[in-house]
Amino acid sequence: MAAAAGVVLLVAGCGSSGGSDKGGSSAATGGSSSAGAGGGSEAGGEALTADAVRTEIETAATGAGFAQDATGDAVPPGLEKCMVSWTADAEKAADPKKSYTDTVATLGKGGWKSGQNFSQGGSTIQTLTKGGWQLKASDHSMGALKMVMFIASDTSATCEAPFKADLEKNKKS
Repeated sequence: MAAAAGVVLLVAGCGSSGGSDKGGSSAATGGSSSAGAGGGSEAGGEALTADAVRTEIETAATGAGFAQDATGDAVPPGLEKCMVSWTADAEKAADPKKSYTDTVATLGKGGWKSGQNFSQGGSTIQTLTKGGWQLKASDHSMGALKMVMFIASDTSATCEAPFKADLEKNKKS
């Protein structure tokens, strides 16, 4: 479980420590971004919750042809209100790359703002932000490997302590 949590945190924080990512450091590394400084609320004034983020990801992904992989990584205990992990069953998707692209486009239409995009060796990681949340949409569906994940982290100060506690716990494991 600790290894799975490490992978989740690695993907959630990928590319954000170098300062080129819009919004500052990742919540996965314990930092908070300027997007989270406003209390994690959307323009309408209501806070974006983990349940709302999960619903938005699931609606966009299933609408694009993905089904959720029941064996995907679970959110580490204590981070349920600060993190969302949604793994697609890319093996069952007719065209995982197209479904990934369509999912990201649908999230964009739903108010998620595109940030840093990283592509290498057939893998793509797109950063999106909304309401104090940072989403890493990752597509590793090239060749035999078919893995598509959507991992979101609340970057507000409220979630800083739980992320730090989880990192410390995993250092000891």
